[in-house]
Amino acid sequence: MVIEISDRNFEQEVLKSKLPAVVDFWAPWCGPCRMIAPLTEKLSTEYKGKLKFCKLNVDENPQMAKKYQVMSIPLLLFFKNGQVVGQSLGALPEQMIRPKVEALL
Repeated sequence: MVIEISDRNFEQEVLKSKLPAVVDFWAPWCGPCRMIAPLTEKLSTEYKGKLKFCKLNVDENPQMAKKYQVMSIPLLLFFKNGQVVGQSLGALPEQMIRPKVEALL
């Protein structure tokens, strides 16, 4: 299950998370964002209990988008121990995203 997060709970849900986290920076008007959503849902089910998957609407939460210099979406940021350890920009296929997800384990 992908958790919707905001500027207010980003620190608690991602930076202080005991599990590594994947954050999907997206917006409702973004076509490629809608294309990647089923993949993050699938991976969140597959890695349940090992990884946390979150999504952050950049229109409603400009603070974190600015902090992480999000210029284009969809952008997946991979967090481990509160640090960004990788990223994936655009609606990439599963075979390009999966290795980055695996690297968090």
